[in-house]
Amino acid sequence: MIMNKTLKELFGPIQADEALKDHTKAFLAKKTQGYTRANAGIRGHHIYAAACACMLLALLGGSRMYFTPTVRISIDINPSIELNINRFDRVISVNGFNEEGLELSNAFDVKYKNYAEAVEQILQYDPITALLSDDEIMTITVIGSDGQQSAKILSEVEMCASGHHNTYCYFALSEDVAAAHDAGLSCGKYRAFLELQLLDPDVTPETVQGMTMREIRELIESLSADGGNAPSPYNNQENGHHGHGSGHRNRRRTKSRS
Repeated sequence: MIMNKTLKELFGPIQADEALKDHTKAFLAKKTQGYTRANAGIRGHHIYAAACACMLLALLGGSRMYFTPTVRISIDINPSIELNINRFDRVISVNGFNEEGLELSNAFDVKYKNYAEAVEQILQYDPITALLSDDEIMTITVIGSDGQQSAKILSEVEMCASGHHNTYCYFALSEDVAAAHDAGLSCGKYRAFLELQLLDPDVTPETVQGMTMREIRELIESLSADGGNAPSPYNNQENGHHGHGSGHRNRRRTKSRS
């Protein structure tokens, strides 16, 4: 009896400790499972957030791609405007480069239309057809890289311009854009300015900004007749499909003159 009592006294606390351990183990297991579920929830939240971030980046990248111009179409008669075209052949903005150009750009809505539809709409605009009927000159300059999209757009623009009185189509490399815009001119009018400047070095961009393309052409012809025989930077002209190289920046095709 004494021995049994002694054993109980000795091992009783141990048994109590084991029960406590079991209870503690169960408690910790329960809590650990909770932490696992919470961690899983956190991980799921992180995955969802990462997916949303990737989608946002893709949308931003696509938006940047869509709203980045790859080709410009400069239409000059006076008004002077430029259509900015993206890689999907859509007009993403229209810029006017003089008072008349701003009025023209506000007169119709071609944003997000295909460039050919936009050019045709401009060519059919009553004030433009009236100017051409009065023997004014229009130039349409496609400005871009020496690549497939520029060639395709130039070809289609020439088709749109065919049959329109005194309308001429050109190609220029995109490297000319910054210089033209720095001078406050559209790319098409800047080309004419450079040609005029070869004959009259004192001419300024401000001089030609308000001039019609007919007035600029007549001034060039007048200076040439007076003995100004400086070569035009646009005299290398050829018909047919243009190839690769710097030569096709000088390409021009004359449309019908009646």
